[in-house]
Amino acid sequence: MARSFGSGDGDDGARRGGRDPLAGTLADRISAVLGLRVRRAARAGTSHDWTLSYAELGDGTRLFVKSTARGEGAPGVFEAEARGLEWLGRCFGSPVITPLAWDERILVLPLVEQRDPTPAAAERLGRQLAGTHLTGAGSFGADWPGYIGPLPLDNTPARDWPSFYAEQRLRPYLRQALDQGALTPSDARVIERVVDSVEELAGEPEPPARIHGDLWNGNVLWRERDAVLIDPAAHGGHREADLAMLALFGLPHLDRVRDAYNEVAPLSSGWRGRVALHQMHPLLVHLCLFGAAYRTTALETAKAALRGN
Repeated sequence: MARSFGSGDGDDGARRGGRDPLAGTLADRISAVLGLRVRRAARAGTSHDWTLSYAELGDGTRLFVKSTARGEGAPGVFEAEARGLEWLGRCFGSPVITPLAWDERILVLPLVEQRDPTPAAAERLGRQLAGTHLTGAGSFGADWPGYIGPLPLDNTPARDWPSFYAEQRLRPYLRQALDQGALTPSDARVIERVVDSVEELAGEPEPPARIHGDLWNGNVLWRERDAVLIDPAAHGGHREADLAMLALFGLPHLDRVRDAYNEVAPLSSGWRGRVALHQMHPLLVHLCLFGAAYRTTALETAKAALRGN
């Protein structure tokens, strides 16, 4: 049922039924992009620059919807999310959710009925995540412009991970955090040492893994027997990055996830000493989005990355 109007068909495709997807009710907008009648829809809140809603089809199927009004939000953010989900979903046993429909102003997803996390579900997630990573990628980066939250993410393909990470994942957000006043020039010099030292801190070279890219606890939805991953910043990256981000903000049964992961795809020697290095990117993003509240954590993590612990 997946369909996209984000590449050429745009609003014309949505208007084939005679309705502008930005006109009428929210249910009308969802119906237009999905191509199915939506019985009802209700707004549930906001996140960053978009509105979050619940919807229900005529047969009772429940949906989760992100949307923006005309002229609001980054125009490519929903396409980047949908393409990332589809790319991750091509892996056998992938744990990611499947997008149902999207255009540049709306993204329709299945609604996940959440349950409490269990050790067995955590172990299954670890094995599925390992399988997804092992599917690999053609390069570091991706074939589409990326976003992490509302921030642009440079996915220009690269063959070398240390330079990719330093120049496309660390330096742009360090510069933005400094310009916004979330870091002082003295703070920035500490983090700049990490950026300049990625190659020597990176460990043994690894091929590009197919990673989620924004794998914090809030993007893991637990079900009765497994977990579903949502809202990726997907790209070819270093597989340790996803596990490091799960550790950054905490995940129930993380040890079970990691142990099961290691059974399928053992982590390289010294991975514990590189956790802080991989956490620098999400922390810089948080500085850009939420300001100096993350300053102390970012500086402590930078120092830990330089120590290799």
